Amino acid sequence: MKEYTFYPGCSSEKQASAVNMQNSVNAMCEILDIKLTEIDDWNCCSASIGYAEGGELPRMALTARNLSLAKKQQGDKDVVATCAACWLALRETNDRLNEDAHIKQNMDEVLKAANLSYDGSLKPRHMVEVLIEDIGWDVLKSKVKNPLDGVKIAGYVGCQTNRPFGVCGDDFENPQYLDKMIEAVGATAVSFDKKVACCGGALAFSELEKVCNLIRDILQSAEEAGAEVIVTPCPVCQLNVEVYQEKVNQLFGTNFRIPVVYYSQLFVLAWGGSWNDAALHQQIIPAEPLRKFAS
Repeated sequence: MKEYTFYPGCSSEKQASAVNMQNSVNAMCEILDIKLTEIDDWNCCSASIGYAEGGELPRMALTARNLSLAKKQQGDKDVVATCAACWLALRETNDRLNEDAHIKQNMDEVLKAANLSYDGSLKPRHMVEVLIEDIGWDVLKSKVKNPLDGVKIAGYVGCQTNRPFGVCGDDFENPQYLDKMIEAVGATAVSFDKKVACCGGALAFSELEKVCNLIRDILQSAEEAGAEVIVTPCPVCQLNVEVYQEKVNQLFGTNFRIPVVYYSQLFVLAWGGSWNDAALHQQIIPAEPLRKFAS
């Protein structure tokens, strides 16, 4: 069994927007014999809103508290996140504390006020890094019981798992890891021009029509590539590209209805899981091209 400290993030909470990702990740980890131990009393990482007007130190202090709790509760285990924004917050804060003495000094004072401390020694990781680096492609392929033969899938990486850090040393302009995951479950990864395009993120709350322009281009690129399904590693990408398809259709006279799922859902389904095990029953747009593969 491989064990990690787990930071779930707000979107994975019960009845939150990415609960389907969390449920499928739980099923995926059970199959792979991975134990994720959640940080007790964790708080929001500040995500997008933290970059508004809250200031750099308060934004990073929220994540530093999570890292401090992780270290205190679970020692030196790697801290794993499934949300791209949460992973970025963990990586940035950890790197800055190790590289900037001024920030480290200020953060020491902030944490001390909460009777906490953090030495910058943990390794924040995205779940896909764990799958690729610790589990490996051979194992991921060996688990397949129901290969998703014939399904054409567009791997939408988005921008947050690709910049500024990237995953597993992959190419920034044309990352391959998501295409390899699609192929690992027996499906066909289609060439997709908008693979690393931004979906608009949290700007959807204030500038929806501008964001819908971005989403339309992503959907159009996937459709023109022949994709029947879009898969992503990012909760915000999944939310925007799935939920706002109806609004895109209203604004632009299009007729998109493309399922948008997570990589973890593909793995669980291909590894012999049921429709509910893969949390595909929690989609807004049903992933009908995948239904025949459910146990």
